[in-house]
Amino acid sequence: MAFWSNWFGGSSPPGTTPRAAFQQAGGGIVVTTAQQLEEALRAGALSASGAMVTPDTAMRVAAVYACVRIISGAVATLPLHIKRRVDERTREDASDDPLWMVLRRRPNRWQTPSQLRRMLQAHLLLRGNAYAMIVRSRGRVRELIPLHPDRVEVTQTAELALDYVYTRADGRRIRLAQHEVLHLVGLTLDGVHGVSPICYARETIGLSLAMEDHGATTFRNGARVSGVLKHPNKLGPEAVANLKAGLEAFRAGGDQDGKNLILEEGMDYARIAMTAEDAQWIESRKFSRTDIAMFFGVPPHMIGDTEKSTSWGTGIEQQSIGFVAYTLEDHLTMWEEAINRDLIGPDDALYARFNRAALVKGDIKARWEAYVKGLQWGVYSPNEIRALEDQNPRDGGDVFYPPPNTAGTPEREDGATEAAPRREDTDT
Repeated sequence: MAFWSNWFGGSSPPGTTPRAAFQQAGGGIVVTTAQQLEEALRAGALSASGAMVTPDTAMRVAAVYACVRIISGAVATLPLHIKRRVDERTREDASDDPLWMVLRRRPNRWQTPSQLRRMLQAHLLLRGNAYAMIVRSRGRVRELIPLHPDRVEVTQTAELALDYVYTRADGRRIRLAQHEVLHLVGLTLDGVHGVSPICYARETIGLSLAMEDHGATTFRNGARVSGVLKHPNKLGPEAVANLKAGLEAFRAGGDQDGKNLILEEGMDYARIAMTAEDAQWIESRKFSRTDIAMFFGVPPHMIGDTEKSTSWGTGIEQQSIGFVAYTLEDHLTMWEEAINRDLIGPDDALYARFNRAALVKGDIKARWEAYVKGLQWGVYSPNEIRALEDQNPRDGGDVFYPPPNTAGTPEREDGATEAAPRREDTDT
């Protein structure tokens, strides 16, 4: 067999089994035998609908793109704080630690913190895992270099530690130890590898891709007509030509809108309404969109599907609260624990925490109602509230007011006490 046949085709040697040839260009694969089809199905690339479902092709589905954008955007924009435990009751910002600079200012030489977090969260949602190489200097974290999950292989050693092998673009393989990798894992069934919604939603996403392709093909080929002309007899070539010319003249320009079409020789016009197949196709697209949102844990109204929402009031609001409590909180906790494990390590004085209160930064009414209650019950001082609003402190603002139903004088942060303020002084 010739050299080029070994690389680009030709018959296989006796005793060998042809393997499926994956084609990246065009988003499909070439399958020529039943065994190749079985291998493609087992590899998880081909769905039962015939559409190839990969993280890249899945992002072409509007519902998948919206879910990934919403979740990764929320993780990227929430403030991430590095705190230090001073004692059992006191916490402070660890802005003097190099890790604070990495996570809050410059994670690497080309990305911002929100870009890095959005990228890693998207990797996690589409592939179940996200990796970043940890660059340390003198034991301190200096940079986080994102690694594409498709190029990372992770195994568990006999000592139960994790071992990573990263394949570079030039083909070189780099082995990394567990302490050199920030590893974000979503839902996992073996404790090492995360599983992705794309894996289990493959058939739903494949059906959506197939339906979109079917609809696009139908419109491209002009297979959908609005009506037909019926003639009791057979038309001759001259009559057909005259009829076509009349129809073209009627359809030319917008000045014919609303006018009547003149039919001759007993011809009749019949309008074609939407068929049951068309209605079922549209309904199936709605179901697939809702199912995809369910796989990602995103309320349907957040991706634009408001058809079955109870209302734009309480129902929508409760769904949004559920998204924060049951979907977003899961991702935020995963990030915090991964940072504590891989970046902070045994230093129990430091810890990472997202500021969940920033989720209501777009709702000024809810934000200020919380401030007023925190001020009245002595949770916040006026200057702490001003700091949350990025405003400078004011004189006498470091005071905590006693709760309304308790007696006493307010206590300042320095331990001194002041006369209880008048009620009008507590208005915000």
